[in-house]
Amino acid sequence: MPLTRRAFACSTLAHTAPFAWMALAHPSAHAQGTQRAITVSLSLEPPTLDPTTSASASIGEVVHYNVLEGLTKIEEDGTVSPLLSKAWTRSPDGKTYTFVLRQDVLFHDGAAFDASAVKFSFERAKAPESTNKAKKVLFDHITAIGTPDAHTVVLQLDHADANLPFRLGENTAVILHPASAALAATQPVGTGPYRFASWKKGMGITLVKHPAYRRATQVHIPEVTFRFINEPEEQAAAVLAGDVDMLFNIAPQNLQRFQTAEHYQVMVGSSNGKGMLAINNRRKPLNDVRVRRAITHAIDRETFIKRMLGGRGKAIGSHFSPTEAGYVHLTSVNPHNPAKAKALLKEAGIPLPLKLTLSLPPTPYARTDRDLLVDALADVGIQVQTEYLTWPQWLEGPFKGNFDLTMINHVEPLDYHIYGDPHYYFGYDSPAFRDLLARHAAADHPRERQVLFASMQRHLANDAVNAWIYAAQVTAVSRKELRGWWMNFPILAHDIAALRWEA
Repeated sequence: MPLTRRAFACSTLAHTAPFAWMALAHPSAHAQGTQRAITVSLSLEPPTLDPTTSASASIGEVVHYNVLEGLTKIEEDGTVSPLLSKAWTRSPDGKTYTFVLRQDVLFHDGAAFDASAVKFSFERAKAPESTNKAKKVLFDHITAIGTPDAHTVVLQLDHADANLPFRLGENTAVILHPASAALAATQPVGTGPYRFASWKKGMGITLVKHPAYRRATQVHIPEVTFRFINEPEEQAAAVLAGDVDMLFNIAPQNLQRFQTAEHYQVMVGSSNGKGMLAINNRRKPLNDVRVRRAITHAIDRETFIKRMLGGRGKAIGSHFSPTEAGYVHLTSVNPHNPAKAKALLKEAGIPLPLKLTLSLPPTPYARTDRDLLVDALADVGIQVQTEYLTWPQWLEGPFKGNFDLTMINHVEPLDYHIYGDPHYYFGYDSPAFRDLLARHAAADHPRERQVLFASMQRHLANDAVNAWIYAAQVTAVSRKELRGWWMNFPILAHDIAALRWEA
């Protein structure tokens, strides 16, 4: 890509529409004071607390920056700053990064953080049996991990990568305690401002402030509970009853219900999410590009955004968000055109009605108005039966390739590499796309990388791998006196240490 993540984020967010504020209100249920616990409502319960072994983005919402930290930190505006490292340098050829580590960092059990912990964590992520979702895009390209002393780490890459500091700030690159990494799924031990306290399955996860944290005096929230509520009515009831202090990604139909409150506010910002109707490219007749194009032509993106998202989103035509560097707007490749959809199905020799199953996870964007997708597909001759899944069921079913269609929002930034993995859940197997990926990775000239990046987007759009619909804004409800929340989400994380109560 021609721009570093830092440069792009600054230029892009400067042109992003300002986040909206709407007054809400309910009397605060908390006692007055600047040191008091908070409750955050999330839609999805994470399947594990180790973000280095599972692909679920919900893990990072709980532990990233709170319990577990990496060498770098991605800030709200998308820039990258030091975290467990103090600074880093890059060699002229872009293939060597040297990180100088902080010397005041301890793990929650009192053990010192040093270069050996970094080497352990990265070698674990590189191992052949690793299930780290960044293995192919990040760790496999690290050819050597040098530790010349206890506070220096040298990473040798097989190709120049200007995005390395950004990727090291994602939750896939957090540093685990070498002595307890095997327990990180249920009892993570990190270096962050909060330590794991308890997990009541189906209800919530509680973290407590770590008194020995290196900047403990700057951490104002003593305890946080992440409460899992995925039904929109229950979410609204929890807010209106004052049971939660922040509700993340609220259902559009609930916005009006909060306008009469006075102690809450609605925050609307940007994200890197790509909302799409994922298609199983392995299954017949979905392995026929004409059928996949027909599905995309059947969907009216703007109507979907209006009805399902309350108008808070932008139409997209490939697996890239408008907030990402080098984005190309490609909705014109497969625009809403029911007549074209019918013609493509006829050309493909598909007997109608084509019967498919739509698997829906327990998220508002998937279930707010399911009939919208069902009716749109029915209009072109595709008869869809819907099934409602819990999040564990979705991870065990669609995410393992057992599905026809599923509605999902991919929130990770710069995750185009997943289309180079034929074993990924939607089963796209394209040697031509893998060649583009390899050429992009090997390209040294910024202009060449930009051209290849655009080519990758067009290739995915032309192949209609999935039916991309929207890049959504992020909407949250928070108590007015609780300050410091992110408005924009370059990654999906909640930095609780940045929060404070104000009168």
